[in-house]
Amino acid sequence: MFAPAVLGPTVDVLHELAGEGPALELAIGTGRVALPLAERGVEVHGIDVSEAMVAQLRRKPGGDRLAVTIGDMATTRVGSGYRLAYLVYNTITNLLTQDEQVECFRTVAEQLAPRGCFVVEVFVPQLRRMPPGQTAVPFHVGSRHVGFDTVDVVSQLSVSHHYVREGQQDAQGRELARYAASAHRYVWPSELDLMARIASLTLTHRWADWDRTPFTAESESHVSVWTKGGA
Repeated sequence: MFAPAVLGPTVDVLHELAGEGPALELAIGTGRVALPLAERGVEVHGIDVSEAMVAQLRRKPGGDRLAVTIGDMATTRVGSGYRLAYLVYNTITNLLTQDEQVECFRTVAEQLAPRGCFVVEVFVPQLRRMPPGQTAVPFHVGSRHVGFDTVDVVSQLSVSHHYVREGQQDAQGRELARYAASAHRYVWPSELDLMARIASLTLTHRWADWDRTPFTAESESHVSVWTKGGA
């Protein structure tokens, strides 16, 4: 995610949309996107629920100059008049109910300036690739890491499971592995558009990636832009 080929186009698009700013990043984390965007001259404010993540942000060059509020991105209001609000890298799926996702759109819309934009980057659910009855699908199989998702199509909840080889052995000579899991609520592009409409936002752009590749039926992710006050 930190590779210039990934981060560069992300910041380019956000910089263009922010204009003179200010911008609001939901789930700002350790500042992967916020810090280079601020280096472009955009005033960036952030929201994050994790004090530990924000502490890492503060230790980075320039991190102490960003205004960050600790809170839930679905309900926390920090200001108004934002030219841009954004939520990157599938983080909208960390809100585990439709109600929370809808509330997130409403909360953002209330803080945007007229003609301000809300940008979301998120994957497109690939359920059509799963045969009937299958509930698990791998997303990465490597020599050190194996990851797969288990999916509940009724609740739209997906749990990502990760097994990582530690490179060490226990007393019996068995290799140790670390396990971690995280829950997500996947959301369809059309569902997001309806959430935006409820919040009086209008879809103005949808690309397959930050390079603005056209979005098609085969796209596995999308970057969508909704504008307050219409196109």
